[in-house]
Amino acid sequence: MSDHKLFSSIEVGGKTLKNRLVMAPMTRNRAHNESSAPTELHKEYYSQRASAGLIISEGSQISEQGVGYIDTAGIHNKEQIEGWRNVLDSVHENDGVMECQLWHVGRVSHTSFHNGEAPVSSSAKNADTQVFTTNGFEPTSDPRPLSEDEIRSVVNDFRQGARNAIDAGFDGVQIHGANGYLIEQFLHDSINDRTDKYGGSIENRAGFLFEILDAVIDEVGEDKVSLRLSPSNLRMGTGNDSQSKEIYKYVITKLNDEYTLTYLELVEALGGIGGHDHLAENVLEYYSQFYSGVLMTNGNYDRASAIKVVEDGKADMVSFAREFLANPDLPKRFEIDAPLNDPNQDTFYGGDAEGYTDYPFLEDSMQTAAE
Repeated sequence: MSDHKLFSSIEVGGKTLKNRLVMAPMTRNRAHNESSAPTELHKEYYSQRASAGLIISEGSQISEQGVGYIDTAGIHNKEQIEGWRNVLDSVHENDGVMECQLWHVGRVSHTSFHNGEAPVSSSAKNADTQVFTTNGFEPTSDPRPLSEDEIRSVVNDFRQGARNAIDAGFDGVQIHGANGYLIEQFLHDSINDRTDKYGGSIENRAGFLFEILDAVIDEVGEDKVSLRLSPSNLRMGTGNDSQSKEIYKYVITKLNDEYTLTYLELVEALGGIGGHDHLAENVLEYYSQFYSGVLMTNGNYDRASAIKVVEDGKADMVSFAREFLANPDLPKRFEIDAPLNDPNQDTFYGGDAEGYTDYPFLEDSMQTAAE
């Protein structure tokens, strides 16, 4: 057994995680049914990866309004709750711990998901990216701004999504406040041009996030709630915020001073931030000074760098996406420093078992090699 801290247990939200390797949320588009509910294939996929200290589900939309891609498994109807319960029963039988990522894509969507109507956002600015529809990848549609009454409705959808997740058997929920989706669309002044109480000042633009946090915590308890942020994100047409360091310092300091989340996940600047000097180049390094709670880091880590960041006390946990996608037994492979399977990018989105549940475990790989 390795004595590296990465492979040691940690207490998070009243749960003992068997290691500090976390399966990051990944959109896989396998909910091929009218209800957008998880299937037996999801059950197998997540159960295979139950050796992770923690699994965070693929982003699960909290309402029909929150949909931006085909065949994503939601958390807002009876069939979805039952589907996830089936998944969770199996994950727990395999000694796994799993959270549901609560997701609203906002403007990163298309009219075809909304009966021909515009998707919603903080403002009317197009995301200028592409989404996966029944016709393949298509440009995002022009959004419309949410009214204040509609914002209150979205906050309640997050609350109900959290309740649904816990009722389905999830061990907690992660609020998706990263990667250019709805919460970031309110945070960033490059998108948010509102003149009401949700626009203008840093405090106003962050208000939507904290209303969601307060509602979800009120519903399921602080010991079941975490948050994902990507302060130096340039994806989904965000352009980022002109006061990026200031607004994320404000948000993270407020989280530190007024909340006790199970953990805060910070995503590094994936793809670099060339030409954007107002962004923090090293997200964890810069923002950890404002947070004393449990920290998870994500972004371009490998075995060596993950071991080091935890060993040095800079983060408590490290989440991996593609590595867990292609290696269901990633903790074991990392612990003994075994070779990794390479992910097949052609099967990332949509499809069935290929590139989803058919990646070999280490024992299978060794047996094949021996033959």
